[in-house]
Amino acid sequence: MPQRSRKSHPVTRARPVKDAPGLQGAAAPRVGSRLGGNRFFRDLVGSMRNGVLAITRDGHVALMNNAAYRILNLKPRPTDLGRPCADVLAGQREVARILSSAFELSNLPSRAELRLKTSGKVIGYTLSLIADGGGRPIGAALFFKDLTRVEQLEERERLRDRLAALGEMAAAIAHEVKNPLASIEVMAGVLRRQLSVSGDARAILNDIIKEAKLANAIVLEVLDFVRPIRLQVERVDMPHLLRDAVATAEGQRERGATHVTINPAPDLPPIDGDPHQLRQIFVNLIINAFEALNGQGHVRVEAFTSHEDHSVTPDLAQPAEVLVVDVADDGPGMPEELTDRIFSPFFTTKAQGSGLGLAIVRKIVDAHDGRIDIVTRQGSGTRFRITLPVSGAKEWFR
Repeated sequence: MPQRSRKSHPVTRARPVKDAPGLQGAAAPRVGSRLGGNRFFRDLVGSMRNGVLAITRDGHVALMNNAAYRILNLKPRPTDLGRPCADVLAGQREVARILSSAFELSNLPSRAELRLKTSGKVIGYTLSLIADGGGRPIGAALFFKDLTRVEQLEERERLRDRLAALGEMAAAIAHEVKNPLASIEVMAGVLRRQLSVSGDARAILNDIIKEAKLANAIVLEVLDFVRPIRLQVERVDMPHLLRDAVATAEGQRERGATHVTINPAPDLPPIDGDPHQLRQIFVNLIINAFEALNGQGHVRVEAFTSHEDHSVTPDLAQPAEVLVVDVADDGPGMPEELTDRIFSPFFTTKAQGSGLGLAIVRKIVDAHDGRIDIVTRQGSGTRFRITLPVSGAKEWFR
């Protein structure tokens, strides 16, 4: 059979590109001349969001991009290229040790993690050798990324799991304690009615009933705190809800000579929310004000609309409308150093208090995608500001 003739195709050989500045003899990647050669290489490495740090075989810095400087909290200097790695990374000794170990290890780490001692940042890194055309190592490169935010989110997730388990345990304990407390209160009441006892014995029974009621109230607050909030959302008229909250608070605590002013702005729009949960927010805050004033002073409840600043919500097409409610008193206030702990569970400045009231308030505010802020100074009163979206969370992140 006649053999087919084979057409010969010309072989195109890529022309080598000179080493990019800063590589100090390391083999530069080959790129097409139409892409700009070394300039393209420099722009590529400089534009990377991950840190890139390369050294030569003798331990001198060959390349370091802006992301590497930023992650390592180092200030770029034009003289860094060509300097010993230990000098450039004087503030990050552990990074310098990792790079220098590349020529000694048989298995280089990939996707390893390191916590920087100076800044506390967590970086994930991959270490690679740079080889020439003959396979001889002429340098080492470290590629790394700041994982601090990822680490924080993972720790927050672990904390959320622990808190969920703790909540389930607290709910189980509270249920077990609630029934005996109710029995103690009932039996003490029956004993007080049926027995002809002396004044001292009657006082003791009254104390038993009082303490049992207090313990039962704390148990109920614990249950409220650990239970997940399930909102029954409807349109809420805030002026009506605030007046109802003041009346409820007055029924639960004696206000004495404390004067209460409710001042909602005209034409307040209704908001999307759970009216029962929202009422609990303001009842708790108003009761706190009554207790701080001890039958004196003035409580002011004001409500008005505002708009979220673009600096707070930069992704919004337009600032979202919010409803702001201030609950302020002219009482003794509190030290400013306590404001960071005021919403923590079981933290209280009262002689008899569970420390859950404000923690529950914050939980309800968070469930409504709102914010709560406190401004206080010892001797100058306290103001709580509640900020709630008018149309629900979907409008905040449209």
